[in-house]
Amino acid sequence: MKIARVSSSKRGETDRLLSDIAAKLQTGGHQLAGIIKEQSYAGQAANGCDMKVRVLPTGPVIQITQDLGTGSDACRLDPGALTEAVCCVEGAPLEGVDLFILNKFGPEESAGRGFCSVIAAALEQDIPVLVGVGLASSDSFDAFAGELAEALPDEADAILTWCQAAIKRGSLAA
Repeated sequence: MKIARVSSSKRGETDRLLSDIAAKLQTGGHQLAGIIKEQSYAGQAANGCDMKVRVLPTGPVIQITQDLGTGSDACRLDPGALTEAVCCVEGAPLEGVDLFILNKFGPEESAGRGFCSVIAAALEQDIPVLVGVGLASSDSFDAFAGELAEALPDEADAILTWCQAAIKRGSLAA
């Protein structure tokens, strides 16, 4: 089982890195599952919490935040849309998948919901997992992954190297 976490103190950097890595791996012919932030979407919320995610490998794109009105600082996560994203990912077969990517281990995963079961399913099938982890969810992710998770620097080359090595190890085990 291989699982790695990426965290960055720079706003939006983890999402950008994971989206770029996914694009490079897909261009290289690798099969991916999970979700990444849709980088082409320019959110409107001043607090930055306004996003769409793309279900890997080819969609759909789902708006997972809701409009709470101008000036709202509350969490905009749309639980129904997040459930839709989870269902899309869980409903897709993991056979032939080289890597599972989750853009953010967030509050739902911290509570044992969200993408937790599909992460576990990927690991059980020896599919490497790459997860973005924010500061607020760091302790919860550590409790979830235990000693299994490797912390990667927020550097594209290091992340890509880990992914390629993990995919290679997975293909040798098959």
